Amino acid sequence: MGRPRTNDEAVRERLVECATEMLATRPRESLTVRAVAAAAEASTTAVYSLFGGKDGLIGAVRDRAVAGLFQDLSAVQTSADPLADLYALAVAYRRWGRGHSHLYTVLFGGVQSFDPSGEVGAGDPIRPLLAAIDRAVTASVLVGEATSIALSVWAALHGLVTLELAGAFDAATAEAAFCSSIHAMLRGWTTPAVFRSLRQAERAH
Repeated sequence: MGRPRTNDEAVRERLVECATEMLATRPRESLTVRAVAAAAEASTTAVYSLFGGKDGLIGAVRDRAVAGLFQDLSAVQTSADPLADLYALAVAYRRWGRGHSHLYTVLFGGVQSFDPSGEVGAGDPIRPLLAAIDRAVTASVLVGEATSIALSVWAALHGLVTLELAGAFDAATAEAAFCSSIHAMLRGWTTPAVFRSLRQAERAH
């Protein structure tokens, strides 16, 4: 029989979880191989054998955050209403951020450099958003350059979710602010005809 594996998937999981919490709650420089290994009740050797070192461990945390957000956004079903689809993506983004607050902080709090002008990869969380925007522009629901619209959507979402995670809103205020802000932001990118119909529908209510 071979020697039992000590640096197994359970150790890897503990190291990623501890690194995620440390990156989300402490200065990045405080994450050392020794500190994260101690927090995970693992050896420093495990960090090197499983991740190649601190940078590899940080990369694993980032990859988990990217993959998780991409998975949740990609699960949003498309419909015949592009605006409804965009709002559904916003809801999914907020839900993921609230459910994975440490990963969200790591992803958008400095560990992951957000480059809106960079090339969009196959697993990039912005890909489902860009696809929905393209459908809306093609259907003459939205007007504008897709990247600019995507940045506007992301800026609004990021601000709202960050404030909510920081405890700036109570539950009712957070819900109302999210609904009104996202609808207003999307409405601002609509074509004149769609904008008028939305305003008419609002007045009818």
